[in-house]
Amino acid sequence: MDAAACGGVAGAWIRLRCHRLRQGIHVFRSSCCLLLLVVGLAMALTPLKLARAEDSSKALVLGRVSDDPKAQYEPTKALLDYVVARMGNVGIREGRILMARDALQMASYLRRGRVDWVAETAGGAMLLQRRAGAEPFLISDRNGVRRYHTVYFARRDGDVKSIDDLRGHRIAFQNRTSTSAYFIPSMEILDRGMPMEILGSPFDPPVSNSVGYVFARTERNIATWVHKGLVDVGAVSNLDWTNPTHVPEFFKSDFVVLRESAEVPRGVEVVRKDLDPVVRARLREVLLAMKDDPAAVGLLDRFHLSMRFYDLDERDRRDLKRLRKGIATIGVEIE
Repeated sequence: MDAAACGGVAGAWIRLRCHRLRQGIHVFRSSCCLLLLVVGLAMALTPLKLARAEDSSKALVLGRVSDDPKAQYEPTKALLDYVVARMGNVGIREGRILMARDALQMASYLRRGRVDWVAETAGGAMLLQRRAGAEPFLISDRNGVRRYHTVYFARRDGDVKSIDDLRGHRIAFQNRTSTSAYFIPSMEILDRGMPMEILGSPFDPPVSNSVGYVFARTERNIATWVHKGLVDVGAVSNLDWTNPTHVPEFFKSDFVVLRESAEVPRGVEVVRKDLDPVVRARLREVLLAMKDDPAAVGLLDRFHLSMRFYDLDERDRRDLKRLRKGIATIGVEIE
């Protein structure tokens, strides 16, 4: 190969290397720009995340389980607004309401930290404690009633004369989260050694050695099904038993009360287990003081509510422990 040819090959090789070098520099510059863009976005988003976390920490979220959220919203908001207005000294600036269709959905909210405080029945509170670690921290009365119990009733001319006669018969409950019309009677039936089975309808017969149960959805339906002989026994709270809208007076002449259970707290306030102790302590102070505050009394009267809050006493703790144990047994044996 002559000198001219060698020079041509060398020149081509140099040009190729320069081209590849320029490509490498371009890739390097692009990578650096991309890296700087990613770092910049991360730095820009970090304050936003911190701001959102800070905003969340300034809000108190009150949860309610309700099949009629629209009816519950205004009184719930009035209570929450009252409380939030008195919690600025612990950093609470706003209140939010989170409704759930049932206790299982509310338990999910509690586990994920989406709700701070829930107003519940005794059975609902124990279910939230069992499923989400919620902590009972106050007792609340509802319309002046601090404790209530279950009433079992049957037709006077029926075959069932006591709840011990329930084997091979049917009982109507309200729904699967009702304290007085599901949890308590189920606990007591199981405690008597009688197995239970859910029926598809009140027309389905139970097996001879078990107690068949159905959900009637409302107290009025429970009373009607017993009166018509579709089921043998109904279970409602003593408050519903004395309410003619739920159990009509003209039914009662045909009914007999078989048993009344022990009492349990009417309402229980629970908080999520990891709620800031400072916020929890201030929330307790505000709620306990409501019964002596004329502004709170007027507020609750405006929504036809009568609600007072109390610390749990030894009887309350004992009754809730019994209820919690019974709900665990129900979960194992019939659900």
